[in-house]
Amino acid sequence: DEKLVLRRDFKIKEKSNVLIVEDVITTGKSALECSSIVKTFKANLVGYACIIDRSKDDNLIKSQIVSQIKLNIKTFSKDAIPEDLKKIRPIKPGSRRTI
Repeated sequence: DEKLVLRRDFKIKEKSNVLIVEDVITTGKSALECSSIVKTFKANLVGYACIIDRSKDDNLIKSQIVSQIKLNIKTFSKDAIPEDLKKIRPIKPGSRRTI
């Protein structure tokens, strides 16, 4: 259903402390989905950590992220891509299957 789920019968113990750790946080959407799963198991979310924080200031978990490095990488909407970047063949990074 395009929802994040725990696999391989993984369970989170009730009242356990959980730190959500990702390689890169960009929008925070995956981290928020994980926090929802933590709440379902009635565990305590202690925070979010990542290696690279690419999030913007309007990210819902911005004040709670502990990261190794903060990178401000400019992004562009489809209709505002600079001409020099249009010449580069795009690839889709990440694990989400979005259109």
